[in-house]
Amino acid sequence: MDSGEDPDTPDAQRRKKRYHRHTPKQIQTLEAMFKECPHPDEKQRMQLSRELGLEPRQIKFWFQNRRTQMKVQNERSDNCSLRAENERIRCENIAIKEALRNIICPTCGGPPAAEDSFFDEEKLRMENARLKEELDRVSSVASKYLGRPITQLPSIQPIPASSLDLSVGGFSSPSLGPSLDLDLLPGNLPSVPPLPFPPGGMSEVEKSLMADVAANAMGELIRLAQTDEPLWMKSGSDGRERLNLESYDRLFPRSGNQLKSPVIHSEASRASCGVMMGATSLVDMFMDSSKWMELFPTIVSRARTIEVLSPGMGGRSGSLLLMYGEFQILTPVIPTREFYFLRYCQQIEQHLWAVVDVSVDMSRENLFAPPSRSRRLPSGCVIHDMANGYSKVTWVEHMEIEEKSPIHHLYRGLVVKGVAFGAQRWLATMERMCERFATLIMHGSSGRDLGAPTIPSAEGKRSMMKLAQRMMSNFCSSIGASTGHRWTTLSGMNDVGVRVTVHKSVDPGQPSGVVLSAATSIRLPVSPENVFSFFRNEQTRSQWDVLSNGNSVQEVAHISSGQHPGNCISLLRALNSSQSNMLILQESCTDSSGSMVVYAPIDLPAINIVMSGEDPSYIPLLPSGFTILPDEDGAAAAAAAAAGGPSTSSNPGSGGGGSLITVAFQILVSSLPSARLNLESVTTVNNLISTTVQQIKAALNCPTL
Repeated sequence: MDSGEDPDTPDAQRRKKRYHRHTPKQIQTLEAMFKECPHPDEKQRMQLSRELGLEPRQIKFWFQNRRTQMKVQNERSDNCSLRAENERIRCENIAIKEALRNIICPTCGGPPAAEDSFFDEEKLRMENARLKEELDRVSSVASKYLGRPITQLPSIQPIPASSLDLSVGGFSSPSLGPSLDLDLLPGNLPSVPPLPFPPGGMSEVEKSLMADVAANAMGELIRLAQTDEPLWMKSGSDGRERLNLESYDRLFPRSGNQLKSPVIHSEASRASCGVMMGATSLVDMFMDSSKWMELFPTIVSRARTIEVLSPGMGGRSGSLLLMYGEFQILTPVIPTREFYFLRYCQQIEQHLWAVVDVSVDMSRENLFAPPSRSRRLPSGCVIHDMANGYSKVTWVEHMEIEEKSPIHHLYRGLVVKGVAFGAQRWLATMERMCERFATLIMHGSSGRDLGAPTIPSAEGKRSMMKLAQRMMSNFCSSIGASTGHRWTTLSGMNDVGVRVTVHKSVDPGQPSGVVLSAATSIRLPVSPENVFSFFRNEQTRSQWDVLSNGNSVQEVAHISSGQHPGNCISLLRALNSSQSNMLILQESCTDSSGSMVVYAPIDLPAINIVMSGEDPSYIPLLPSGFTILPDEDGAAAAAAAAAGGPSTSSNPGSGGGGSLITVAFQILVSSLPSARLNLESVTTVNNLISTTVQQIKAALNCPTL
């Protein structure tokens, strides 16, 4: 049918335009010119146009395409050369290692010394200088702390290893299991496990490959964050968003290396909320492993930046890091999850940022075998700066997890439903910690925040908040099942039992010596909100605090650390107590993922240092406390009971589905770093936890199991 359009119009001619193929003579002439001048000017292009009968634009485009083709060929040639050079160096390294392994000293006939004696002496000199600096700093702090120079201090009398300075009278010692290992002292453990290879050992080719992996992961994260149904489906019971794996596999088809095993399962979740921090500040915290741990103290137990693969612009957009992270639940009964991963940051638009994590295979020449086949698929957050000091954050968490051992039944609901390590927990923690940081940097204080003794300045308030933050971080790092801990289970009052571990304390923020940590976890048929209120209320403290000897406490100072009234820092004084110079520093915090109440004794000289606004880093603290998590299995039973189904709750009238409580104590066993753990100390702490649990159950009218 005639459309009525003139075939000679320019639009019709453009549609009819076909691809032009140059003749061999034209190509030969162009190639000869390219060898002489790859970038011809306009006059040269016009001359070629007249000679070859081509338009100047065709000449220009040919040279552009030829230059691009030449660049690609050169890059391929360089890559091949680099691969060959890398393989040659790798073979030389293997040969050198083998030769060094078999070398024999010509003088003595034995293996050679590990290092030159000169370097040994130089290392000793450096270590002596560092220790002298440390001594000067400690002397300065001690003179402020005790009111006189350290040279006037009396000699310290060490606490005998056979005794424990803890008064818990009238307790009968339970029978301890014969398998108890008293040789628990692991010494000074590294902050992260040994690296598979030295930092900085990555070739340019490997960095290029990792940059491609990170870019693909960033694209996947953005699609996961911005796409709704059918990719994400909301659960009818709790409203949480969960990934539709069939839709995911269609959108992101995987290669043959996808994990398939009965013991491997997928966890994926998504959540969004507003937080009280700007986007660039959040990005800065994510790209610094230490600040990242401060932002998520209850989740990230250990972290380290192994190598900066690309610094990006100002350490933000385009920054690519190789990192190690260990994630935990605050209980010793659930193993932590360890990952080596790439972290990539990108500014998508003016006010839109994204940070993505994706696991990377760190094995090299079979020298390193990963501890499990678990991996973190593209996960992270998209941050929208709201330009008012707030940001809207969408978090995506996606993992494939290999469970090497059965999950403890107390926490099975939390783990299997993806709540324990899911997006909701990350976001709830971020929201609460951003509120805390905003309070920390605020100047001035409200009248409610100050009690007696008053905090004379904003610096004093910030100093107390920093001390409490260190106390919380220390408690979180001591309670989990990190690979840096070695827990031993005692026969106890429940199926979890009391678990103990010991470490040498050399941190200036802790009492020096041998520290015994003990913890147990229990289930209570009481809502998490009621349990949290019970622990943080100073009026009910005497009902569970064994060491208070029945004395009540009074709050003498108060600092709010968030919008929820339960997020606060308190200074408590025991009434009618013989230790009138001792106070209790306590911080309580709560969010939708769980709650904590952590406390530590602190004496008046230390409080005076804090109140004056001085650095509290060297004030020793040994925190104890409680963690409170929702019982997901109990919540499901409560929902079934409400719907007329069977209920498994031992106290159906309590409502809420119940709570999972972890009780943890830290005790200085001896001021001698070389002391050994003894049976008397273990018996005492076992009695302490058992009695505390019994008193909690009695106060909350829970059955004793």
